[in-house]
Amino acid sequence: MRTGVERLLLAIGATMVLAACGQKDQPAAIAPTAPPAAAPVEAPAPAPESPDNAMTQYASERLGIYTPVRLSADLSHLSAGQREMIGLLIAASDIMDDLFWQQAYGDRDQLLDAIDHADTREFARINYGPWDRLDGDRSFVSGVGEKPKGANFYPPDMTRAEFEGADLEGKSSLYSILRRDADGALRVLRYSEAYADELGRAAELLRQASQLAEDEDFAGYLRMRAAALLSDDYQPSDLAWMDMKSNPIDVVIGPIETYEDKLFGAKAAFESYVLIKDLEWSARLARYTDFLPALQEGLPVAAEYRAEVPGTDSDLNAYDVVYYAGDCNAGSKTIAINLPNDEQVQAQKGTRRLQLKNAMRAKFDEILVPISEVLIAEDQRKYITFDAFFANTMFHEVAHGLGIRNTLDGSGTVREALQDTASAIEEGKADILGLYMITRLHEQGELGDTTLEEYYVTFMASIFRSVRFGASSAHGRANMVRFNFFQDAGAFRRDPASGLYSIDMDAMQKAMTELSRKLLTLQGDGDYAGVQQLLAELGMVRPGLAADLQRLADAEIPVDVVFEQGAEVLGL
Repeated sequence: MRTGVERLLLAIGATMVLAACGQKDQPAAIAPTAPPAAAPVEAPAPAPESPDNAMTQYASERLGIYTPVRLSADLSHLSAGQREMIGLLIAASDIMDDLFWQQAYGDRDQLLDAIDHADTREFARINYGPWDRLDGDRSFVSGVGEKPKGANFYPPDMTRAEFEGADLEGKSSLYSILRRDADGALRVLRYSEAYADELGRAAELLRQASQLAEDEDFAGYLRMRAAALLSDDYQPSDLAWMDMKSNPIDVVIGPIETYEDKLFGAKAAFESYVLIKDLEWSARLARYTDFLPALQEGLPVAAEYRAEVPGTDSDLNAYDVVYYAGDCNAGSKTIAINLPNDEQVQAQKGTRRLQLKNAMRAKFDEILVPISEVLIAEDQRKYITFDAFFANTMFHEVAHGLGIRNTLDGSGTVREALQDTASAIEEGKADILGLYMITRLHEQGELGDTTLEEYYVTFMASIFRSVRFGASSAHGRANMVRFNFFQDAGAFRRDPASGLYSIDMDAMQKAMTELSRKLLTLQGDGDYAGVQQLLAELGMVRPGLAADLQRLADAEIPVDVVFEQGAEVLGL
């Protein structure tokens, strides 16, 4: 049996070859799909076959890559009404969870009820389907084929050519799915039509929650978000969300990120976070967004690639997250948020950056510190600190606001131009520009007593953490590119005898500048072919890194966390 890393290498290799050759997507061999409400009738999802011993063994072994973490927070300062409101927000989040299952796979209950093996069933629940999200979307349920690149947003037999040739209004909308009618022709369904029953129930729960909100701005946002679920018009509620400054409770809910659509990167997936604001930490962070305009002007790229002005109403706060649902809960768990994604809202208002402190602490303690003990040179381990990990993650989110959102030739947004590669390049840009921001602010004396070595060494250890997310994750691919770029530039050294890594500070700063310039240029040019080439050349795990990742697996260091969460955990 191949090791997990070997399987990852094979999966990544296949993905990169397909991207480099520009081949059109072919129909999946067996792709589960189940029509949402009001959709035309399609073939039902194939039921899993009898258990396959190799697959069940694989699922049991892979289940161990997740370590359980109890997700809780101090709610003692909240009123009885606010605590009741949190319960309603969790109930609405559960509906988002159901909807993401439909988008990612199809009929959740049909899949889970047909799996007799307990570990396989639990692993499918964590992955929101029968494909391992942290192992190149490898199938682990017998009778279910490869995961369609377009997940369940499109018919599984639809090719790129058919989509591009279809004259259908709304086909590329963030908030629509495509299905086939009775004659086999493509048809567009808006989310509000396809998921009408579920979204109607979620909207009612948000309206009920709004009546319990003690902050009027938050109450107004909840009402507007409820309306958005029914209309597919999310911009007004995004703008309202940007104006909220003092609410102690928050919820990020709806169709948001486009990572799940690996065919075009065009469809938004449902998710939800229920959040409790940490007022003390938030006060410490608030001032950093003021530096954005000056940092934008100093980006290491030609002037035309930094001509856009970041929004001046950006917000930076720390939260304890008490509930994850849908896309953000699938496979690897998000520890920071930068929203909204709407480029018009970003240009007008900026973005809000939410640091999920309790989830971040769990990953630092359970994963990052153990990784450093296996792979980082002993004399540099003292630089692995939670404050540096928190700051690196925070400035990653802030750095999403830097750079360029629209291509220089005026043809549209960077996201539209780079299609399925947009997420990987954007995450890579945010990582490297986050480090650039830290370097510049440290030079200006704005980061207190923390040494630059702490940020850089912790950043390096974090690459080992994130690269384990694999080729099916935009964050995983971005980290593969960065690791290989840094290696080629001599940014770190690996001792051949001990297998331990140490940072060369000067070389790493130089590599940071060069990679920043390259990614910003690719985005501004909307250079899809150039991005494909970059991913093909650097977006893979090389043999040396593969061996070191296997050392982490042999040490039984978890890859990510899985949450014990809900109203009972919170005592509601």
